[in-house]
This record gives sequence, structure tokens and C-alpha cells, in this order.
Amino acid sequence: MAYVKNLFDRNFLEYASYVIRDRAIPDLEDGLKPVQRRVLHTLFEMDDGRFQKVATVAGRCMQYHPHGDSSIVGALVVLANKEIFIEKQGNFGNMFTGDEASAPRYIECRIRPIARDLLYNPKITRMVPNYDGRKEEPVVFRAKLPLALIMGAEGIAVGMSTKILPHNLNEVIEAEKACLRGEPFQLYPDFATGGIIDVSDYKDGTGKIISRAKLDLSDPKRIVITELPADTTTEAIIDSVESAAKAGKLKISSITDLTAAKVEIEIKLQRGVYAQDVVDALYAYTKCEQSISCNLLVIKDNMPVVMTATDVIKYHSQKLVGILKDELNLEKAELTDKLHLRTLERIFIEERIYKAIEQMKTAEAVNKAVVDGFKPFMAELIRPITDDDIDHLLKIPIRRISLYDINKNRQEVQEINARLKEIEKLLKHIVDYAIGWLDGIQKKAADALGADFMKRKTEVKSFDAVDVKEVVKRDMTLRYDGKTGYLGTAVSTGTEVCKVSPYDRILFIRKSGIYTVCDVPEKMFVDKGMWYCGLADKEELNNTLFTVIFRDKKTKFMMIKRCRITQFILNRDYSINPEGTDVFHIDTRQAFSFIVKYTPKPRLKVTEQEFHAGDYEEKGVKALGVRLASKEADKILLNKKPAQPELL
Repeated sequence: MAYVKNLFDRNFLEYASYVIRDRAIPDLEDGLKPVQRRVLHTLFEMDDGRFQKVATVAGRCMQYHPHGDSSIVGALVVLANKEIFIEKQGNFGNMFTGDEASAPRYIECRIRPIARDLLYNPKITRMVPNYDGRKEEPVVFRAKLPLALIMGAEGIAVGMSTKILPHNLNEVIEAEKACLRGEPFQLYPDFATGGIIDVSDYKDGTGKIISRAKLDLSDPKRIVITELPADTTTEAIIDSVESAAKAGKLKISSITDLTAAKVEIEIKLQRGVYAQDVVDALYAYTKCEQSISCNLLVIKDNMPVVMTATDVIKYHSQKLVGILKDELNLEKAELTDKLHLRTLERIFIEERIYKAIEQMKTAEAVNKAVVDGFKPFMAELIRPITDDDIDHLLKIPIRRISLYDINKNRQEVQEINARLKEIEKLLKHIVDYAIGWLDGIQKKAADALGADFMKRKTEVKSFDAVDVKEVVKRDMTLRYDGKTGYLGTAVSTGTEVCKVSPYDRILFIRKSGIYTVCDVPEKMFVDKGMWYCGLADKEELNNTLFTVIFRDKKTKFMMIKRCRITQFILNRDYSINPEGTDVFHIDTRQAFSFIVKYTPKPRLKVTEQEFHAGDYEEKGVKALGVRLASKEADKILLNKKPAQPELL
């Protein structure tokens, strides 16, 4: 058994780790999940400037992602609809209506050039073998922008989940520039569907937002929804509006979806109903208002970590500096090698070193002749000659030697030296270079994606979420039938208790003194006799003082207790009178008087006595009560008519 337990424990941990790191949670470095990374890597490999069938891309991507084409196509469509990396052709679905994309054999895509600027540099990217060892794929792309913030992400893993809201590309770039300059910055979500958001509880990516649809109220007799809240579609909005109308919560005459390139849902109102009167109910009862919680969970250094948006910007600012430094150092090394080769070629041809190898019979003799020929010129070389350098020189064709242009070589050397000096200067001012690079990518993105794409689409406002309980009207009648003992809104006979809404709670006290707080019932058996029934909201309970008159079963002494019921657990029974007592009367008036009738006995002169409820102090609901008199009592009589019958 111990072996089996250890086997299950190990396998579960491996599975949980796999789901967290390789399926559901994006990596902080490039903001991508593995399937998205493999899709982009495939598109980079296939890129020839022409559109490719999505089905073809999915087939090629299966070399890296062995989990079926449906997951690949789904990830590709999501990436394409983000508009940043993939240029699409055909029906990729509609984010407004929720319509799905066409079959992958009908739609086409290609990688955008800007994706190479942001992600692709295989020379400085760590690669690992794919699942069968035939290909190599990147561990993560060296992303120059925090794509997790720009694109957003959502995923559920084992024991954790992530919900990263998308942000505006232009604002993220501006935030990175501010971070590099040491200036303060602030980021808020931006959704492609537009709408309005309240970010007062956003907590830098770890709290929540309230998202609302944008409404056109210019016509008082109709409402037009022009922008959608986050994570909704026109179909979901229409379904929620129709459901609210059927339930009687919205008074509308019709709803029409006119959405095409832009959202347009027209809601016509009933006669006598005006747009301003319906707005709060529309936000309260439909998906025109959404509360969205966020959890910025990413994989950082191979571990899941919760971060803030500010943390991500700071992390990527430093990463950008590091990536640009690596690229400059790589270019410097390549240019240095190129300069070395051009110097070798010039000396090899100008000094006719190639003549010395004409009489050589073996490879070793040829190599030695080349090395010996360069010995007088070693001071001009950037580094010592290697075997690779000799191979390069020996492969120069005779045509190139005979047509060698010394001026062209000198010009190329000058250009290389000028660029090397420029690189040295950039490396010394790497932060300024990073800010300049961000300026350039900002302009390039605006040219490639369009000025409209770079603009903020979601308006940031401050507003309070509409509480359904505040909007709903108490127009349902709660009735109690004492003959049958039933209480509820579906009870048609008996006494009307009060007006309620579906979101109210009620408190009722049975004739035994047992009280319960519950949601408003349609029809529920309570008891054939009830002392009290009323709303159980905080204000009502705080204002209701219960006077309980009860008798001890053993001594037959009458007792009184005054209390308020302010704490309870829903649908749980409590007793308002102590154990071993019988309730004789419960009243909610602040002051009233009553007469206690004592049990007739020999030599008992006083057979009744009047008491005033206001003479007794208020106590807790669990108090045992105060004895009225040390005499056995049979009943009580009220001097004045109570506010409600003794028993409902």
C-alpha cells in the first residue's frame, strides 16, 4: 500500500506541475502559454510573406504540440483576434456576437513583421528539443514587451487559476518608458469590446473591476447598447434582458440586435416607461454590468507567482534592457568577426599569399603556407588565425580574387568600424537606447496595426455597482393562513403579512416561541399559530423590540423578557423563551400594560396585578427573563388592543 500511495503522490505532483507550467498559466517572460508559443514558432518557421491555411499551420504545429489540432486551432484563433502578432484572412469569428471562426481549411493567416521585432531572435533564444527530438523549439521567447499584460490571459490549473485582464498596448509602452526614466505610472485594463469600467478596487491587477455596457439614452423611449462590458457577447446580453423582462423586472416592449461592425442592441420600452427609469434595473438584472475578479498569476523562474501590474512593468523594463544589451553584444561579435574576415581577405589577396599555396601537395602544407604568409601582418589582424579562417580563405573563388575591389573593401571596413563605435556608445547609454527602441516600436505598431488600435477603447469612470436588492420593488404579497399553517407568496388565502421582494428574508416566531429567519418562501408550513412575522433586514430588526411574557412550567410563575433579534444563522431554529417555559404573549410595542391573573388559592387576597412592559430593561435574546411575581399564574390580559392579534 505504501508503494501505491507513493506512486499516486508522485504522479499527481507531476501532473499538477505539468498543468500549471505547461498548460494553463502563461510565462511571465513572453506572456504565452506553451500552445500559443508553439503556434507562433511554427508561423515564424513557415513565414514566406504569403498567407497560409490555418489547417496547414495546425498540422505543422503538431510537430511541437502533440495534443490534437483542435487545441492548436483554438489558440491560433484567439491569438489572431488579439490582432498584434497574426494577420488574418477569412472569418475568424466575431468577438461581439460570440460567433465561432470558420473551419481551419477555409481561413488563412500569416505572422506580422512586428512580431519578429517583439519576439523573434533565435540567436539569443534558448532552444530545447521537441517531444520526439527531431526539431527544436524555444523554452520562452525573449519578449521585449510584457505580453501577459497586453493580451491578458485566463486559465485554471490544479489548485490555482489566473485571470489577467488585457491592457492597452500604447499605455503599456508608455508605462515602460516611465519606469525606465524612474517616473511614476499607473495601468488600467482596456477591453476590445469597449464599455465602461470602475477600477477603484482594481488593486494593481489583484483585485476586481466593475464593467458596464455603454448606453445611448438620447431617445427617452428607447435604450441602445453601443459597447459591451468585458467578457460578454451580444447574445448573452440579449438573453439576460429577455429573462429579466419575462420575470417582470424590466418593462420593455422589444429588443433587436442590429450589431454588424459595431455593437448596436436596441431596447424599446413600454408605454409610460422612460429610459432613465430603466437604467438601474438594466445594470442590476442583466449582464450589462459585470463584476470581474482578477488574479495576476504567472510562471516566473519556473514557479507560479502572483504579481501586480507594476511588478510586471518593472520586471520587463529590466528584461528589455538585458535583451537589447544581448542583441548589441551579438551584433558587435558578428561585426568583429566580419571585420576580421575582411582584413584577412584583403591581406590574402593584396599580398598574394594565395600564390604560396600553388606548389603545395598536401592540406597540411597548404594550411602552413597560409599561416606563414600572414606572419608579417599579424599586427593588422583583430585576433589569431583559426582553421575556420583558413577554410574561408581557401574557398574564395578565383573570379573574386581577380576582380577584387580594394576600395569597396575599405568602404565596408569603415562602415563596420562606424557601427562598432555606435554600438559601444549605445551600450554605455543602454537605458536611453531602450527608451528610443520603445519610441520606435510605438510608431511601428501604430503604422502596422492602425491608430485606432492604439487608442484606449474602454472608458474609466467611478461608479458603484447596482445592488439588485436596492433596485427591486417589494410588490409581492406575503400571506399567512392560520387555518392551514402555511406561509408564503403563493398562499392565496389568510392574512396579508407584508409586501416583499424575491431577495428579502423574513423572521417568523411560532406559537411555541421557536423563531427562524429564511428567504421569502413560495409556500411553507410554519405552524397553526404564529406570534410574529416580518422582514429580517438589518434596519427592521434593529428597530423591533420583542416583549416576551412566558411562564415557568415547574413554579407556574409568570416572567417577562425584552430583547432584539440581531444575530442568526439562516434557516436555523432558535427559541426566544428559555427552556422549560411556555409562551403566553409576544408583543412588538415599545410600551403597553397587561394584567396577570393568579391561580385562586386559600388566603390569596390579590388575584390579579397590572404590569407595564416599559418598566423592564432590554436584555439579550439569550437572557432568562425577570420574574413578575412569586405567585402561580393562569393567564394574562392585555389592557389595550395590541398592534397585532395575539396569534396570527
